Amino acid sequence: MLEKLKEIEEKFVDIENRMAQPEVYSDVNAYAKLAKEQKELFPVVEAYRRYRRSEETAEEARELLEAGTDDPEFKELLREEFEEARQQMEKVADELKVLLLPRDPNDERNVIVEIRGGAGGDEAALFAYDLYRMYNMYAESRRWKTEIANINETGIGGIKEVSFVIEGEGAYSRLKFESGVHRVQRVPDTEASGRIHTSTVTVAVLPEIDEVDFEINPADLQIDTYRASGAGGQHVNKTESAIRITHIPTGTVVECQDERSQHKNRDRAMKILASRLYEAERQKQEAEVAAERKSQVGTGDRSERIRTYNFPQGRVTDHRIGLTLYKIEQIMNGDMDELIDALMTAYQAERMKAAAE
Repeated sequence: MLEKLKEIEEKFVDIENRMAQPEVYSDVNAYAKLAKEQKELFPVVEAYRRYRRSEETAEEARELLEAGTDDPEFKELLREEFEEARQQMEKVADELKVLLLPRDPNDERNVIVEIRGGAGGDEAALFAYDLYRMYNMYAESRRWKTEIANINETGIGGIKEVSFVIEGEGAYSRLKFESGVHRVQRVPDTEASGRIHTSTVTVAVLPEIDEVDFEINPADLQIDTYRASGAGGQHVNKTESAIRITHIPTGTVVECQDERSQHKNRDRAMKILASRLYEAERQKQEAEVAAERKSQVGTGDRSERIRTYNFPQGRVTDHRIGLTLYKIEQIMNGDMDELIDALMTAYQAERMKAAAE
C-alpha cells in the first residue's frame, strides 16, 4: 500500500508542476482537466503525508529511547510521544484503505430523483410530498440546485409522482442510498378516530447521464408533444411544449413539462431516459456478476423497504444498517447528514470486507 501511495504522491507533485507551466496555465481546458485530477488525488496525498509525519515522529522517539536517557520524565514523555504517533499511524492507515477503494465513477454526477406514492392512497401522496420537501431542504443545506422535470400533484397538497434533478458536487455519492421503499407510520389528518396508518412511497435515485454517455437509437423512440398542465393562471402553458418520450424496446416512458420551451423539455427528457436505461443496465450487470454478494446497505432495488418514519414515536429507522434516530422532525426538515454518513460508512466497510476476501 505504501508503494502505491508514494506513486500517487509523485503523480500529484507532477500535476502541480505541470499546472505551473505557462503553456498549461494559459490553456483553460488543459488547466481545468489537471485541476480536476489534482482535486481527486488531494485527499489521498494529504492523508499519506499525515501518515509519514506520524511515522517520522514515532521513529525519532524510538531512536531516542534506544539511545537511553537518565531522565525518567523525559523517557516517559518519549514513550507517550511514540505511542501517540503509532496510534495516529493506525488511524490514518484505516482512512487510506477507504480512500484507496475504487471510486464509483458516478459519484460526482448530478442526480435524478423520482418519488412515487405507493400503498396508502392520499396519505401516501402526502408523504411523497414530505419526502420531496425533505430532499429539497437537504439540497439547499449543501448549496445544491434543484429543478423539477415533471410533477403530478393531488388536490389536497400531495404528490402522485415527481421527477427532479439535483445539481451539485458529490450529489450522487450522498443520495444514492435513498433508492427503495420508504414506509411512514402516522395518524393522517383525515383520520377522525386517531388510528395510525402505514403507507409507502417509492424513491429512485439515478445518476444523471448525458445522451453522449449512453447511446440510444433514435428509431427506438416515440416522441409526443402535449400541452403542459398547471395550477392555473399564468402557469398554464398555452402551447404544446410538454414532451413524452417512449423507449419502445423497454416500454420506458419519460414526461417532462416543467421547462417553458419544447426544446428544453426534450433535452431534459432525453437525459432522464438515458439515466433510467443506464441504471437498468447497470443493475442487470451487477446482478449477474455479484448476485451472491449484496451490499449491507442494499442493492438500491426499488422494491426493497429501506426505511421507516414513525411519527408517533418520533423515530426514523434505516433497516439496512439497523440505525434508529429519534429526530424525525429534524430529518424531515433536511437534516440528513447523520443518516447518510452512517450509510456511507457501512457501505465503505462492506467494500473493504469484500476487497479483503
